[in-house]
Amino acid sequence: MFDSHVHSSFSGDSEMNADIACNTAINLGLNGLAFTDHLDLDYPNFDIKFLIDFDEYDSFMDNLKNRFSSKIRVLKGIEVGIQPHVIDDTNKIVNSYNFDFVIASIHVIDGLDPYYGEYFKDKPSKNAAFSRYLSEILFALNNYDNFDVIGHIGYIRRYCSYEDKSLRYSEFCDYLDSILKGVILKGKGIEVNTSGFRTLGTPIPDLDIIKRYKELGGEIITTGSDAHAPEHIAFNFEEIKKALSELGFKYIAHYEDRKPVFEKI
Repeated sequence: MFDSHVHSSFSGDSEMNADIACNTAINLGLNGLAFTDHLDLDYPNFDIKFLIDFDEYDSFMDNLKNRFSSKIRVLKGIEVGIQPHVIDDTNKIVNSYNFDFVIASIHVIDGLDPYYGEYFKDKPSKNAAFSRYLSEILFALNNYDNFDVIGHIGYIRRYCSYEDKSLRYSEFCDYLDSILKGVILKGKGIEVNTSGFRTLGTPIPDLDIIKRYKELGGEIITTGSDAHAPEHIAFNFEEIKKALSELGFKYIAHYEDRKPVFEKI
């Protein structure tokens, strides 16, 4: 298996040493891992640490690939945070480097990251808060093409204060069907992000959404831990592999040179 969503110290919210991450993955028996450090242009309350020097990143990751090539497959990825007004500038950066893998994620909605809680203050209900988030995923999908998978559909669940933190397919089927059908139509994929197991008890997105993706004909699915620390690399991967098999998936994908590579479950 590949862990296709890992953050190194190049990300402003991570201090994980990339060499330690690689050695951890080797010890866990992984076949590979993709570093997907953050590109979040115009992040709220801007801090310079959120901007990566991508010339340095590009060179570092190429060197890392070479140094570990006999032991594990290291992939150079990026996680782009999409907001409507940063799409063009984001696209220019993605096109400037030979990334293996691009995740498109929604971290900021109407200038606010749900991480800080303020996003929820003017929302009258969970339905309103989650619907606004899903509408931004749909906007990104309809207006941005330079990505391979949509990241952690349900990111907002991590930080809401509602007693019920679930984002069920049955509650948001219209939005979710539009997103999943759009992903499939574009020949893109979704990731199953196992970070949700650490705090929510479920992956992100939850299995009912992944099941619907399969029903609609979705085939491309990647596994990512969203690890910012070594102990979270490949978190609950055996459990999610079993769950995907039970849902009818025959393969899990990772990306090399922006093309999906399928490994049989």
